Amino acid sequence: MSLHDIPLRTLTGEPTTLGAYEGSAVLVVNVASRCGLTPQYAGLERLQKEYGDRGFTVLGVPCNQFAGQEPGTAEDIRTFCSTTYGVSFPLLEKTDVNGEDRHPLYAELTKLADAEGTAGDVQWNFEKFLISPAGEPVARIRPRTEPEAPEVVAAVEAHLPQR
Repeated sequence: MSLHDIPLRTLTGEPTTLGAYEGSAVLVVNVASRCGLTPQYAGLERLQKEYGDRGFTVLGVPCNQFAGQEPGTAEDIRTFCSTTYGVSFPLLEKTDVNGEDRHPLYAELTKLADAEGTAGDVQWNFEKFLISPAGEPVARIRPRTEPEAPEVVAAVEAHLPQR
């Protein structure tokens, strides 16, 4: 099964897939509202604004698996993201990224190694996976790396679709 075919649900519960973004570069990020890394939402939103019209999107995936830092309902998450950080990028429903209930998307993404050659479980909130316009995972960026770090921007720019 291609990444584009894996069933997903939006934060509002609507069915979707990464196929909705076929032809675009997608930065999939597990997010949380009550984490020390939560200010990364601002950088993610700036990436969305900078590259959104060039075939790029951030896709936020709320996750409550790390110290219970995303405890809210879908409405709580939506309100927090929009009012606190002006988030305009799409958000999925709350999802497990590790463990026996790991979502199939993350079962595939966590096979990808980071720059140091390490694959496996997501380490913490705000781990980032870049997916090419063809639907291939091409970069894994660990949580503490800011969204606008040079290596993230370079990876995004290298995988923007040719238009």
